[in-house]
Amino acid sequence: MKFIASSLRRFSLALLTIFLVVSSFAVFAPSAAAETYTVKLGSDKGMLAFEPNKLTIKPGDTIKWVNNKVPPHNVVFDAAKNPNKSADLAKSLSHKQLLMSPGQEYETTFSADTPPGDYTFYCEPHRGAGMVGKVTVQG
Repeated sequence: MKFIASSLRRFSLALLTIFLVVSSFAVFAPSAAAETYTVKLGSDKGMLAFEPNKLTIKPGDTIKWVNNKVPPHNVVFDAAKNPNKSADLAKSLSHKQLLMSPGQEYETTFSADTPPGDYTFYCEPHRGAGMVGKVTVQG
């Protein structure tokens, strides 16, 4: 009887060890880390442009918008020019508040369930001057 109990304990300990080793691979496996990209509002040369004005990201990534030159600026995503034509999604990505001073910033994070496709954005005060950009979210 002692032999059976001892064997059962060893077997249980071996199973537990195997489980812990296998689960540690799952916990410590490298995951795709979200990236943060910087977009300047106003080019370094003082042009009314986003720098860069085209960006490709993945769901979960963040864009840091930094007020650079010729303020005021903001970032508004066009509801008619996103994959779902969703006004709610465009509003959640937008920052309508004007940044008045160089160096001011805010961030937009594209959630993990953001639909892939092209998202057009613009600066409200300078849209007519061509201050427009595009974010492509990869699938």
